[in-house]
Amino acid sequence: MVKRKEYRFRKGKIVEIQEFHDGNYGAPGKKRIKKKKPTEEQMRLVNADNKARRCRHKLLEYFSTGDCFGTWTYSQQNRPPDMKAALSDFQKAIRIVRAEYKKRGKELFWIRNIERGTKGAWHIHFVVNEIGDTASIMQKAWKKGGTYAVEIKNEPKIFDEDFSKLASYMTKDEHTKKEKKDGTLEKPRLKETSYNTSRNMPLKKPHVDELLRWKNEVKPRKGYYIVAIHEGINPVTGFKYRRYTMAKFPEPKKKVTLKRRI
Repeated sequence: MVKRKEYRFRKGKIVEIQEFHDGNYGAPGKKRIKKKKPTEEQMRLVNADNKARRCRHKLLEYFSTGDCFGTWTYSQQNRPPDMKAALSDFQKAIRIVRAEYKKRGKELFWIRNIERGTKGAWHIHFVVNEIGDTASIMQKAWKKGGTYAVEIKNEPKIFDEDFSKLASYMTKDEHTKKEKKDGTLEKPRLKETSYNTSRNMPLKKPHVDELLRWKNEVKPRKGYYIVAIHEGINPVTGFKYRRYTMAKFPEPKKKVTLKRRI
């Protein structure tokens, strides 16, 4: 049995489809497989993937490529002694940011990850909605070190059209290992992390369908184009899964007729 989940963002302008084999059933022509208890590492990978998925969905619903990605760094003398102190630093700064947004009649949306490196350095990655002078607001709110801010689309290490890279970057933790050029994995660079988002970003539940068979190819719906396709093997069930994102074609610009006065 194949299941399909459909998530709709921005009133249907963006659609994400997830297709996967139900773990309660065998592959076509095979018997139902006996459930196996997942290993601790498999569960960790599943949980990490779920966290990145929720982050990606909030990015797709509430943010655009023109919004702000940045980092608050700590000068050495201002490094916090522990995560509790770092959380307090963030909360004080984000209250200042929220107040500035409110002055301008804007609502603040944010995603952040506080990271402590294995060598003792601290920094906070953030994504916030752009309102015109966001970089200046973020810089003035942070008193503990430097501020780096750029439009999401102008940061190639984290930008792709369906926000997969950005979501993975924002949810990395002490278990995350970067792949080297030779295919081996580096040692983790983080000692501890704290990921969170603002509370004003609810997500709707997906629509779920059951399919009779696994389709080898996917086609975009009428009026949409496929932004990205991701396929792989579920580490727990051992079955294929697929995720693809579609976006509506830009609406054609209305032709403006200029009327001349005679």
